[in-house]
Amino acid sequence: MILVLVPLVAFLLTLALTPVSMALGRRWGLVDRPGGRRQHAGVIPRIGGLALYGGFIGTLLLVQALPSAWLPPSADPNEMRRWWGLVIGATFVAGFGLLDDRFEFGSRPQYLAQAVAGGIAIAFIIFIERVNNPFGPGQIVFPDPVVWLLTLLWFMGAINTVNWLDGVDGLATTVAAIVAVVLALHMLRTGQYSVAPQALALLGCTVAFLRFNWPPARVFMGSVGAYFLGYTLAALGLIAGARVATVLLVIGLPALDVAWLILWRWRHGRPLGQGDRNHLHFRLLDRGYSPRQIVLGYGLFCAVFGLLSLTASTVIKLLALVTLVLVGSAVIWWATPREERLRRR
Repeated sequence: MILVLVPLVAFLLTLALTPVSMALGRRWGLVDRPGGRRQHAGVIPRIGGLALYGGFIGTLLLVQALPSAWLPPSADPNEMRRWWGLVIGATFVAGFGLLDDRFEFGSRPQYLAQAVAGGIAIAFIIFIERVNNPFGPGQIVFPDPVVWLLTLLWFMGAINTVNWLDGVDGLATTVAAIVAVVLALHMLRTGQYSVAPQALALLGCTVAFLRFNWPPARVFMGSVGAYFLGYTLAALGLIAGARVATVLLVIGLPALDVAWLILWRWRHGRPLGQGDRNHLHFRLLDRGYSPRQIVLGYGLFCAVFGLLSLTASTVIKLLALVTLVLVGSAVIWWATPREERLRRR
């Protein structure tokens, strides 16, 4: 019963909070106007992510207030500690994201905040400690310095991927919803019923937010939403049992686009944190695809590889990741203007 109520409560709570976030955005002047990279029509509030954060955290708090007999039993003595790491870390990044929406920080404060978020996760034992050995039985266990480095890169990568993906109405929200579905199915399939409500709560929040964020959007999630979603997806992937490959298969195309952009900006001497229209979704827009077509295309791509992550062995997951890199690279290359491809030869 609780597994049905959680996404429903998260959905209704986010549905109620989103108009509130829109009103606050207008009152505080935190809105986006057309111009530059922004090609939307009208003045759009850009702190809708407050509703995502409020719906998610509110649902988690309501679940914790329920009698223990109503909740699935847990065999993990560290589960509550990780729960606090999820809540505190999500609150920190949402708060920083809101400040970024107000003051528009440069890249260095953003990277510092992302590193602090990763440090919070590590302090609450949400980290990458081991991975399945793709070439044989057993697992590969990392020493502490490697654990810390991998975890920081994981959280910073996830936050930046979602943040850079949020350039087309509904795109980042849709991808986050698919990741939430995949993680929830994985948790339920493997008997992790006590943590599955966390992924289901995120699913309810993102689906409700899409009611306002679907193209043409009436509200943008802003940095507060992108930072919150990035941190939460990264944390849930580890809470689900270090499902790094699972999450990577779902967000592989956006992550590959981030890697390509970093390489492109480095080769052209551009600041890594500088915004431009070289993102894949912007290139697709310039090729004449509509925002809805782009969102559906990304969604289908992510869903197919997410399904592979649920049904495949470790070796097949590795092959799927290789396939994803090859196919994704081909898509990015195809979307690159011909004159730019010729300049790079």
